Amino acid sequence: MAVKIRLARHGAKKRPFYRIVVADQESRRDGRFIEIVGTYNPLKEPAVVSLNNDRIDYWLGKGAKPTDTVRNIIKKEKASETVL
Repeated sequence: MAVKIRLARHGAKKRPFYRIVVADQESRRDGRFIEIVGTYNPLKEPAVVSLNNDRIDYWLGKGAKPTDTVRNIIKKEKASETVL
């Protein structure tokens, strides 16, 4: 079973809100997932991101592959944490 860390879209039409989830790569975008590891709200200025870094590190250690968008979100969040 190949596992991905990706975005699952929620929210109303033209008002997106995303969950960052760990899911089997065969499942649908908003379908079955294994675990929620964060959220992403692009409508706020600046965008609001909430991550569970312990669980993300766990899944990355188990071989989960993040999508390009999720990889960029994680990279930005970790960079902002080191500045603080």
